Amino acid sequence: MSPRRRLSAILHADLSGFVRLMEGGEDRTVGHLKSVQADIWRPAIEGAGGRVVNIVGDSVLAEFDSAVAAVATAIDIQERMAHFNGMLDEECRLMFRIGVHLGEVIIDEETQAIFGDGVNVAARIQSLAEPGGIAVSRAVRDVTELQIEYGFVDGGEHQAKNVSRSLQIYHVQPRSGAATRTTTSAVPRLTLRFRGTLAGRPYGFDLAIDRLMARHDGLVIGRALDQSDFVLSHSTVSRRHARLLLADGRLQIEDLNSTNGTAVDGEPAHPGKPLMLQAGSKLKIGDIELAVGGV
Repeated sequence: MSPRRRLSAILHADLSGFVRLMEGGEDRTVGHLKSVQADIWRPAIEGAGGRVVNIVGDSVLAEFDSAVAAVATAIDIQERMAHFNGMLDEECRLMFRIGVHLGEVIIDEETQAIFGDGVNVAARIQSLAEPGGIAVSRAVRDVTELQIEYGFVDGGEHQAKNVSRSLQIYHVQPRSGAATRTTTSAVPRLTLRFRGTLAGRPYGFDLAIDRLMARHDGLVIGRALDQSDFVLSHSTVSRRHARLLLADGRLQIEDLNSTNGTAVDGEPAHPGKPLMLQAGSKLKIGDIELAVGGV
């Protein structure tokens, strides 16, 4: 019996610099990978009608009935990843390459895995994408270029390993002068931990980014239980000391006319002039210094 085949749009992604990231911090990198797999990749793929075929370590394989949906999903994922990475130090950022190809696949009826030339070509195209970017085959470009708001930049012909024919690839980029859509509403459910000690006493709180997104007026840090979302019980902390907020997809903190001030990495924050926060920052609230870390 011949194996079953079908025409699919195949999305293949791989993390650039995985070995370097693991050497820099295994637990941190694995934690970040699990977070983006659960909160970005699966929701984006499945929400667009695609199917996650496999997620193994630092790579993702997905299948779509529509090439337009596959490219739109790749764009959506990279936009969400840009927001996620904006909250991390540069050396900790997860920069995925994504390749998309339209071709025939062979289906394993028992496991629903997919194999064949189409999958191999998608993997080779992925390797030719820029870190944080998207590359597609000519077949994908031909059927999607008039249906998405992004443009296709000719990336030339390439000889790829174990592929006999040359591959013409195109890099997906915003069209010149076009406004790209935002995915601020799709910032992942990242949690940031704020931890510190003062005179041997621990202080801190956990901030879920999706909770902050639901509060357009921000979340307040302070001493007063009835006026604050996050309570730091110390005499140098004002009743309503500072406010956390999201602006253009970035986490920021604004001082609320506190008595003893707010600072990020030694730089004072002022009312109406918030400072950006990210994993690795040192946040000072009164005399309490908190290290900001991702979960």
